[in-house]
Amino acid sequence: MSLSSEEFDEAYYLTAYPDVAAAISAGQFASGQEHFSAFGRREGRLGSASSLASVRAEVSAGAEANVSGRAYAAAFVWPTKHAGNPPPAAPPNDLQAFFDGRHEGRGIWKWRHYFNIYEKHFARFRGREVHVLEIGVFSGGSLDMWRDYFGPKVRLYGVDIEPACKAYESDTVRIFVGDQADRGFWSRFRTAVPRLDIVIDDGGHIYDQQRVSLEELLPHLQLGGVYVCEDIHGEFHSFSSYLAGLAGMLNQGEVTNHPDDNERRLASKTSPFQAAISSISFYPQLVAIEKNPTPVNELVAPKHGTQWQPFLR
Repeated sequence: MSLSSEEFDEAYYLTAYPDVAAAISAGQFASGQEHFSAFGRREGRLGSASSLASVRAEVSAGAEANVSGRAYAAAFVWPTKHAGNPPPAAPPNDLQAFFDGRHEGRGIWKWRHYFNIYEKHFARFRGREVHVLEIGVFSGGSLDMWRDYFGPKVRLYGVDIEPACKAYESDTVRIFVGDQADRGFWSRFRTAVPRLDIVIDDGGHIYDQQRVSLEELLPHLQLGGVYVCEDIHGEFHSFSSYLAGLAGMLNQGEVTNHPDDNERRLASKTSPFQAAISSISFYPQLVAIEKNPTPVNELVAPKHGTQWQPFLR
């Protein structure tokens, strides 16, 4: 896309690209338009808010497929040989130990690489009052595993479409029978369970089920909570693409330059999604979404020090 001088918006360009504003302050360019003409257009930068809107409007399934195709090609030829010695494997954690010791009784069926992921995201909740939902009860064994892992203060909730799973209810476990793709069911569930700290979706593994469950439960999750969805199989899985779109929203926002305030030298006001979500972590066949312990209203890049190279200030 090319812009005429009449379509170029100097104020927009300097606000959108604070590195350019810094280069102008350093005397490297006379204006944003000079930078845009010399480098910005070639670098894919946008010269006005209207051009940004045009680019967004022009994003099509074909363009997205092209980007996905490039990523697929890069991953497909990824080298298999690595220099140096690999670090030692992590020792089995308590969840894995429980799983490995389960030879009789209620069944548990998990991918083995999940256990270290669980440990990474769940360890901080151990020994505390924690409210955990597992979607997909199946044979009840994983409910035993979560109770053993989190300790006596855990409150467990299970959701399954099979009424037979009500048999796993106890003093510390409540079972709800319903379809995870039914928004009405989740509305009733949220009324019955006002607090959730962890959600583990091991349910039907179908896109609409996974998407609806996430959309209905992620906003309901407590501050600092964790949402895990398991068994996302296939490189072109629709829910994986949905999650990639969410991950992209973590990068949204316009950066503003504050040359007189080094503690807020660059700042970006967060969207409601950015304010709530701290990370989206992708693993083989699993994703973990973590919420911020407190809402984040602004992302800032302080600038410290007194010695700077002249080419960018």
